[in-house]
Amino acid sequence: MLTLTDNAQAVINGIVANAEAAPTGGIRISQDLEGAGLNVTVAPAPEADDQVVEAAGAKVFLDPSAAVTLDDKVLDASAAPDGRVDFAVGQQG
Repeated sequence: MLTLTDNAQAVINGIVANAEAAPTGGIRISQDLEGAGLNVTVAPAPEADDQVVEAAGAKVFLDPSAAVTLDDKVLDASAAPDGRVDFAVGQQG
C-alpha cells in the first residue's frame, strides 16, 4: 500500500485546507486515460471504488488503477513559496 512521507502529509493537508474542502476531503490520484501518467486533484470524498490512504490527517484517494501502480511506493511532496507543489514517487524500503 502507498505510504506518505511527513512532507507529503503536510503538503496534502495544506492543499486540502487551501481548497476549503470538506473534512472528508483529500487529494485523489487517478491513472490518466492513456495509462501513462497520474492525475492529482482535490476531492471532497473518495469515490466508491477508491482505496484510501490516510496518515496524520492527510487523505489520499487512489482509483483502482493508481492503487495498483502505487502499491509498493512512497509519496513525497514539496511546496514552493509561489504555491507550486511537486510530488515525487519512490520505492518503499
